[in-house]
This record gives sequence, C-alpha cells and structure tokens, in this order.
Amino acid sequence: MTEVVSVKFKEDGRAYYFDPGSVKFEVGQAVIVETARGDECGTVCETNRQVSDDAIVKPLKKVLRLATKKDLQRVEENRKKEKVAFEFCEKKVLERNLDMKLVDVEVSFDSGKMLFYFTSDGRVDFRELVKDLASQFHARIELRQIGVRDEAKMLGGIGICGQPYCCKRFLDDFHPVSIKMAKEQGLSLNPTKISGSCGRLMCCLKYEQNAYEYLNSISPNVGATVKTRDGVGTVVDINLLTGNMLVKFENSEIPAKFNRDDVKVLSRGKRKHAETEETLDKE
Repeated sequence: MTEVVSVKFKEDGRAYYFDPGSVKFEVGQAVIVETARGDECGTVCETNRQVSDDAIVKPLKKVLRLATKKDLQRVEENRKKEKVAFEFCEKKVLERNLDMKLVDVEVSFDSGKMLFYFTSDGRVDFRELVKDLASQFHARIELRQIGVRDEAKMLGGIGICGQPYCCKRFLDDFHPVSIKMAKEQGLSLNPTKISGSCGRLMCCLKYEQNAYEYLNSISPNVGATVKTRDGVGTVVDINLLTGNMLVKFENSEIPAKFNRDDVKVLSRGKRKHAETEETLDKE
C-alpha cells in the first residue's frame, strides 16, 4: 500500500495521485505539485489515504508545497493569458486560412509553455502559425491535434439525456463503443438517438454494457415461451431495466403485462435487436 493524495488541475478534470510526503492535506487546498511538464498548481480533491500499489504509476510525483497567495495570482494571470492567446490564435487561423478549429489553450504554471488544442479533418501545416504565436507570446508553443471526443470532454455540454456529458463529469478514459452494444441494450438504431453531441456512439453504451449483459442473462427473449399465472404464452416485448414484459396468449389479441420474476421460462426464444424504441413504460 502507498499513501497518496488526489489533485485536480481543473474543476471538472481528472484526478491524479501524488506523494504527500509527511504532510496531511485537506480537500480544497491549493498545492504546487511536480509533473512531467514542470511544476503545476492544482487543488486537493481527496485527502491522504492508502491505495494499492497496483493503482499507481511509479515513481509517484510529489506535492512540493501549499500554494501561496503569489502562486494563486500567477494562476489567475495565466487564465487571462489563455483567453488572450485563444483570441489571437483564432484570428491567425482565419488569416492563414487553415483548416482547423481551435478548442482550448493551456498556459503552464511558469508561463514558459503554451499548449493549443485543435481539431481538424486532416493534417495541418501550422509551422507559420507557430511562428506567429511564438513571436507574440515569447513562450514555447505546442499545437496538439485532438479528436472530437476529446473536444466534447474539454468543452462540456448537456447530452440528450439532459445531464452534463459523462466524459466531462467522471470518465477518465475513452473506450471503444460498438453498434452491437446498442443492439444488445434494445435501443433504437437511429444514429441520432445513440450518438453523442460529438457525433460518436454514446460512451454510456460501454459502461452500461455489463449491466445489460446481466439483465439479458436473467430475462426471457422476445419470442420465448413462458408460463404465467394466466397460462402459457409468448413474450412479444420486454423492458430489460424494469423487467416488465408483454405476453400474448393464443385466446387473446391483447398482450398481458407481467414481470420477469412472475413467469417461468419454458423456452428462451431469440434475443430481439430492437429497431424501434421500446413500447413498455419506464417505471
């Protein structure tokens, strides 16, 4: 086990482990930490605690000290520089007619490096743009091309579910998402309904997949023959989340509603890959 403290560099960004040394830190404290790109200022989001050695990447970087008032003033000045740099870079991109979209700008704690994030459909020759930026800000300039998912994570927004983007709130990394997951979850295969604002398949399809695999394993498929209190019938629709299903009997045109806990499966049938939205309520 190793003692660590968790630090974030952005309010809704990813948390990183650091070595607290012999100091006990409190949540919300601003600290100066050692990183691969130099000293940076962050905020403690989880106090000292023990974690498994497998959960950290060694050697663990150190928390150097608590941030001073002067350090916080420098951070505020850097935020202002980022806004100025963003506007200047956008202007130069238009002047040079470059096929790229500027997404964000980061200024290092010591102001010696400026990192410009952008998206583009192809390769961009930004050598002249780098010269423009270096002559204007007198710092080391780096332009980094990112994908549309990274752009959504940086900018944030509200998803079609009405909640802030998952990638912005709590997802640390992006994982492959397939259309097969949408099929197994019984979702509409309409691209506009299973794609996020970034245009890619929604990340929730991946991290909810295990739950749906379990629900599929304990639920009868559409077409399954089940025994109910009203007799033997065939499942014509099922809501995996609630467990409610519609069962049709030979002597009735109107399906009856049951829960999976109230029926006995006689034959499982074939799993339904939904092309339309489920008709059952979302109780």
